[in-house]
Amino acid sequence: MVRPQVSVIRMQKIRARPKAPADRNHVQVASNEMTRDINRDVVLGRIRALQPVSRVDLARASGLQPSTVSSIVEQLLHERWICEGAIVKTARGRRPTLLSLNDNLVILAADVRPSHAVVALLDLNGRFLERHLLPLCGDPQRSLKTIVTVMEEIRAKHPGYTFEGVGISLPGRINLSTGQLMMAPNLSWGDFDVKRYLEAALKLEVQLENAANASLLAELWFGRMEGVRNAVLLTISEGLGTGILAEGRLVTGQHGLAGEFGHICMDPAGPVCSCGARGCWEVLASSRAALRYYAELEPDLGSKTILQVMSLALSGDASANKALQQQALCIGRGLHLLNAVLSPDLILIASDMLFPDMYMTIIERECRADLMAGEGPRLVLIGDGEVMRLRGAAAVALRRHSGYYRANQAL
Repeated sequence: MVRPQVSVIRMQKIRARPKAPADRNHVQVASNEMTRDINRDVVLGRIRALQPVSRVDLARASGLQPSTVSSIVEQLLHERWICEGAIVKTARGRRPTLLSLNDNLVILAADVRPSHAVVALLDLNGRFLERHLLPLCGDPQRSLKTIVTVMEEIRAKHPGYTFEGVGISLPGRINLSTGQLMMAPNLSWGDFDVKRYLEAALKLEVQLENAANASLLAELWFGRMEGVRNAVLLTISEGLGTGILAEGRLVTGQHGLAGEFGHICMDPAGPVCSCGARGCWEVLASSRAALRYYAELEPDLGSKTILQVMSLALSGDASANKALQQQALCIGRGLHLLNAVLSPDLILIASDMLFPDMYMTIIERECRADLMAGEGPRLVLIGDGEVMRLRGAAAVALRRHSGYYRANQAL
């Protein structure tokens, strides 16, 4: 089966090139099978974007030959990724049927945080059919057992759907070769094999991904990034995470560890981060950082949530406003460094809360300060971080069936 994925960004056929020497120092060449897989991803992506769409319009939009599109469509229909709908009336000739994604295929998704998780059921269009909030503890097995129980209850309530797989968004980095959680400073689950446990319990294929990468995948599949080739997605919650799109490809790096900008030192004399170092960008710019700033200004008022501090700031509380301004300042300065390193066209910010204009102004000002050339990247708030992580978890489950994914695993 094949899946919608990062290939949606490129919308190009791969041309066969002369075969390179069989050497590990040489990049492997796209085979005919790989080309078909990626073209199939292209067709699936066009159906998603244009549905309902006829075969003729699909060939025109994808740039592929009508015969190629017809062959791929028949395969996707056989695999039940898409379905045929209404018949279009035309002035003459054959009446085309319209193609859409198959809403009967669904994905179980979970957004795992240090203290809680959100479990959801989504269809191929990213629509939520069900969503549940549940508390977690420091014991990974007990926490995952709770997640499994909720997922099994969801499956029992929806017997008419075909469950394609499970996607999990995590606040850490995933080893792409093993599928195991490698580094998660804010999640004390050690080296527990999350993937193996869930697959044994649910009898479904399970895919894990870092929350920022998952959110970027959600934008690629469900979002508004067509034509964008260089972008960064920043997640802001208990910690900071970044996903990187470079020349149309999701950058994962060695062992899947690329993108840990949250643990770059911004202040050697700063507070100790959960990773053990001092003054990381995360410890200065995350939601936890904003709460620390507020507690330092108002030590006698007890602990607050980030939403409570935001509410106080919007109500005119000077200390809350100052704390959020300091967070915004640190976010912007980190983005300035990130822009200097990567020079993206677009920076997407997925946060547990939407920053009002007065804080976004600070973030943009610091991000664009002293640019060497140009106007800098476009900054876009993409709304509910929880929604993005869940849609990203669903996109992660779909990725495993993607020709693009298999092609890049072979490189």
